[in-house]
Amino acid sequence: MTDEDSTFDVLGVLSDPVRRRLYRHVAAAPEEVSRDAAAEAAGVSRSLAAFHLDKLVEAGLLVVSFRRLSGRSGPGAGRPAKVYRRAEGEHAVSVPPRSYDAAARLLAEVLENAGLDRELQAAAKAAGAAQPGAGDVEAALRARGYEPFRDGETLRLRNCPFHALASEFPALICGMNLALIEGLAPEEWSPAMDPCPGGCCVSLSKNKTD
Repeated sequence: MTDEDSTFDVLGVLSDPVRRRLYRHVAAAPEEVSRDAAAEAAGVSRSLAAFHLDKLVEAGLLVVSFRRLSGRSGPGAGRPAKVYRRAEGEHAVSVPPRSYDAAARLLAEVLENAGLDRELQAAAKAAGAAQPGAGDVEAALRARGYEPFRDGETLRLRNCPFHALASEFPALICGMNLALIEGLAPEEWSPAMDPCPGGCCVSLSKNKTD
């Protein structure tokens, strides 16, 4: 079996609409998700949710751990419950085959070597400002794959859409990313470098008004 065959198998698990709803809920959640919470979010029974969640674990899309949801420990605290979170790793396939990632790496290398960070940031900010519907910043960020969630008064981003490139060219790509979100965010929000563990390097704070 080739790597492409394996990817088709993994993504084929998501062809079931209930599994897609469960995966999306778990993937977007800032913390691990219990079976009960996943079932409620997907609108299915707990037993059906448990079946599909474990299929997603078998496919390598989710990982499971055990935690006492009551927060208590010791005798009488009860058995730890299964909880789920998104697995690390990426799965992508193109039919017919394309190599946009290879082109992106070449372009990033050229830009970094040429010291064109500011030019890239200006282009990214303009692209963000041209994003339709950016008045609803959470919806706009969600549509771009950032998976935003509220952390008090701060809007954090659980996913980095540029993860692979940001790992290879962190200064170039994270600077571009910040500029993109600055262009996208309405005036009442202030984006800043504030990495979320396992997520995006940018968070947004609501500007205080008198």
